[in-house]
Amino acid sequence: MLKPCLQEQFAPYSQCFGCGPANPTGLRLRSFVVDKCVVAEWQPNEGHQAFPGMLNGGIIGALLDCHSNWTAAWELMQKSGFASPPCTVTAEYAIKLFRPTPLHLPVTLRASAKEVLTDRTIIEAELSSDGKIRANCRGVFVAVKPGHPAYHQW
Repeated sequence: MLKPCLQEQFAPYSQCFGCGPANPTGLRLRSFVVDKCVVAEWQPNEGHQAFPGMLNGGIIGALLDCHSNWTAAWELMQKSGFASPPCTVTAEYAIKLFRPTPLHLPVTLRASAKEVLTDRTIIEAELSSDGKIRANCRGVFVAVKPGHPAYHQW
């Protein structure tokens, strides 16, 4: 059996399109802590293409957003000493697309915290394929409190 990823450990019933383990039609991204960063590998399929043989930019955005969000949640959990991560949401993020991403090869995502505050984290992430960085992002991810629609939705 495969090692549980952050999503399966802490949000096994999540329906998130990008990373929800319980969403049968979602991307089902699986993020793992490796040393001081969070890493994922994901394989696109024909339904994820923008044009023949190339991955859709919106899918790239969803992958980077979800992966960065889980990195932020993990970092906040580590800083607070809690047994589980706080529910975090994207406050802002910007993506740069450098070159087309092949559809037939797996993509690798790597993310790390640049700044961890009490309730928010700044994350930088990149998506690569075939040994080349295809896109990156920088974002701010915030822990939500009771009353927020995303609170305890993981």
